[in-house]
Amino acid sequence: MKVCHLTSAHPRFDSRIFFKECASLKNAGYEVSLVVADGMGEEVKNGINIHDVGRSRGRLNRMYATTRRVFQRAILVDADIYHIHDPELIPVGRKLLRHNKKVIFDAHEDLPKQILAKSYMNVVVRHVLSRVFYLYEHIVLSKFTGVIAATPFIRDKFLRINSNVVDINNFPILGELTDGVPAQQSLSPNVCYVGGISKNRGILEIIDAVGRSAHDVKLLLAGVFSEPAVESQAQGMFAWKKVDALGYLDREGIRDVLQRSLAGLVTLHPTINYIDALPVKMFEYMSAGVPVIASDFPLWRSVVIESECGLCVDPLDSQSIARAIDFLCENPEQARIMGSNGQLAIKNKYNWQIEEWKLLNYYKALGR
Repeated sequence: MKVCHLTSAHPRFDSRIFFKECASLKNAGYEVSLVVADGMGEEVKNGINIHDVGRSRGRLNRMYATTRRVFQRAILVDADIYHIHDPELIPVGRKLLRHNKKVIFDAHEDLPKQILAKSYMNVVVRHVLSRVFYLYEHIVLSKFTGVIAATPFIRDKFLRINSNVVDINNFPILGELTDGVPAQQSLSPNVCYVGGISKNRGILEIIDAVGRSAHDVKLLLAGVFSEPAVESQAQGMFAWKKVDALGYLDREGIRDVLQRSLAGLVTLHPTINYIDALPVKMFEYMSAGVPVIASDFPLWRSVVIESECGLCVDPLDSQSIARAIDFLCENPEQARIMGSNGQLAIKNKYNWQIEEWKLLNYYKALGR
């Protein structure tokens, strides 16, 4: 059976799309293609056919010209099942349905909630756009063959409009980010933040917390700033001298950072789109045996407390974050136990192998 994944906004080697979903389907015997729009050309990687429609020139170009090229290439692939990863490609999915194809939408995020959290937008505009997209996705996705959701909360939202919905959580691949030895055994005076960097993801409080720590701690910062003004503000902070800004890293680079870290920070602000989300980086920290310092949201707290893998803090209070850093610095044995507990929780519950089983069963049902 031929399967084609489509993305116009993600990199070709996106962890969820390529290394998890596409790879799992390929290993299960499916013929897998991936259509991307990054301008890096065509290639076959790990048996997966990658088709490139060319890099877009700005957001408007991506929304119109790029999506048109994605559709044209998708038709040429002539797959049995199409798996769409970006909201802007939902119209492409509608066209594929008219060609009697089976189409799945993969909801990585709750987009209406994301729109509400965009503080740079006018409040009224935010609410109008959020409502419009909420209605649009409910009308259109009710007609899709199915929906895959990245969290149980997103799954429950779509179950109201489409009966063929499953949550495929973006949990780590076992062994991908660790050699089995908890990272904090090195007792390196580093803490890390890995992922997209923005004000709402708590970067300013994290930098301030590192500066407030009673210990000579360095922040290993792996990722790219999405807001130039916030990047300038961060670089102007007194504690920036304690930051090692590493930029974008591949999986090997992330693995190295985690192995050098005493703790991993995931202190996102309490915005509507984060509170009920499951942060991928928190589970990656756990997978690598790194204690987590996480925002004290009910869902996140339930994971951290149940797994006994870290500490929960007020993400808006840099002193609270600093106290958590100091606790782990001053209690290395407890930090080691937290790291081991996190790895055990990943092994038993929060891993891709469990999610892969759900994905393959879902696809098997589609092929009947």
